[in-house]
Amino acid sequence: MMDQPRACCCASRNADGEIAASSSGEPGTDHAGALRGGELVLSSLQEDDHMVLIPAGEFLMGTDDAEGFPQDGEGPIRSVKLDAFYISRYAVTNEQFQAFVEATGYVTEAEKFGWSYVFHLLASEQAKQASAGSPQSTPWWLAVKGAYWAQPEGPDSDIADRLDHPVVHVSWNDAAAYCDWKGGRLPTEAEWEYAARGGLVQKRYPWGDLLKPDAEHLCNIWQGKFPVKNNASDGYLGTAPVHAFKPNGYGLHNMSGNVWEWCSDWFTPHYHMTTSGVNPHYTKPAQARSMRGGSYLCHKSYCNRYRVAARNSNTPDSSTGNCGFRMVASFKS
Repeated sequence: MMDQPRACCCASRNADGEIAASSSGEPGTDHAGALRGGELVLSSLQEDDHMVLIPAGEFLMGTDDAEGFPQDGEGPIRSVKLDAFYISRYAVTNEQFQAFVEATGYVTEAEKFGWSYVFHLLASEQAKQASAGSPQSTPWWLAVKGAYWAQPEGPDSDIADRLDHPVVHVSWNDAAAYCDWKGGRLPTEAEWEYAARGGLVQKRYPWGDLLKPDAEHLCNIWQGKFPVKNNASDGYLGTAPVHAFKPNGYGLHNMSGNVWEWCSDWFTPHYHMTTSGVNPHYTKPAQARSMRGGSYLCHKSYCNRYRVAARNSNTPDSSTGNCGFRMVASFKS
C-alpha cells in the first residue's frame, strides 16, 4: 500500500472558524445528531429526490488494495450485513439546496463564517484578492471571503448555469439540516460503500478495476499535474452535472469523483476493527466526520481516494468547493 496519504482534497476550519493547517483540524461545533431522520418510509420524500431502493444484503467491505492507504483504515476486508435502504440517485443539486434555503431561510456555516475554501485554479483575480490566506500544507486552497454555496468561487460567481451541479460549500451540519428538512438522513459509511459498489464484489471502482476501460472517462477527477495543470480531458475543470457519466449497477451516478460526500459516521481509522458487522455505524464523537467518493481534485499521484473503499474526513463545520452530499432513507416493508 502507499505509505503517505496526501491531504489535497479537503481543508478545515479550526475550532474558532479560522484557517486550519491540515485536513484533520480541530473539532468544530456539531449541530446535528449522528443518524438523522430515523426509520422513515419513502412516501415522506418527493419524486424529485430520485430515491433508489438498495436491497438488504451482505457484502465485503473495505480493501487491501495496493493503491490504498492503511493509515485511513481502509481495511481489513470484512463481511458486513445491511438492512434495505433508499439512496438518492444523484448528489443533492444546487437547485434542490436552493429550494431548501428559500423554504426555510437556512443560513450555511460558510455564510456565518464569511468565507469558504476555493481551489486556486477556479478562483478569479478578484476572489484571490478577497482571500484570507491558505492552509500551510495545502496552499492550493484559498479561504475566499464571500464564497458559499450560491457563490462557489466567491462574490463574482453564481450558480445560474450550474443548477444541476452538486451543491458545494456545505458543511456536515448543513447537509444534515437539509436531510432533516427532506425527511431523510446522511448515509452511514457502510451504506455508502455498499451502494457505490453497485453489486460488484471487491472492485476498485463502481464499474470495475480499470479506471478508463476502452479509454472512456467514467468519472470526474483530476487530469494532468496536480495542483498546477488540469487538462480536463474528462470534460470538466470543476464540478460536473450530477447526472454526468454512466451510472453504476444500482443506477447511481458519480459515486467516484465529482464531489466528496458526507457520511453520518464520526471518523476513526479503526472503523473496520471497532464497528459491528451488522449495520455498522461509528457514533463515538471524534474530531471529524467521514467523507466518501473523492472529487474533481483527486489524482492517482497525490490523493487517489476516488476508489470505492477509500475514506476521508473533515471537521463538521468545514466547507470546500469540492464537498457535497447525497441523502438516504431507511426502508420499512
